[in-house]
Amino acid sequence: MKSASFVFNFSSEEEAKIIAESLGPEIKYKIPKTSVEASLSSKTFSLKIKAKDISSLRAACNSYLRWINTALNVRKTV
Repeated sequence: MKSASFVFNFSSEEEAKIIAESLGPEIKYKIPKTSVEASLSSKTFSLKIKAKDISSLRAACNSYLRWINTALNVRKTV
């Protein structure tokens, strides 16, 4: 199995929590051939993605990174 880990350090606990909560529905919905683990600790949000093959891992990473970017952009706008 292939894997990728991401650690995001935010400026506040509130911002980290907002990002974690916004990804909750996506984490519950399984992307084919992948598994995702997320954790939140104070200002740090961690994401670990595992996939059966490299192309599935790449697709999942792209999806989650885009969702995080979208959540951050919406937060800045609101």
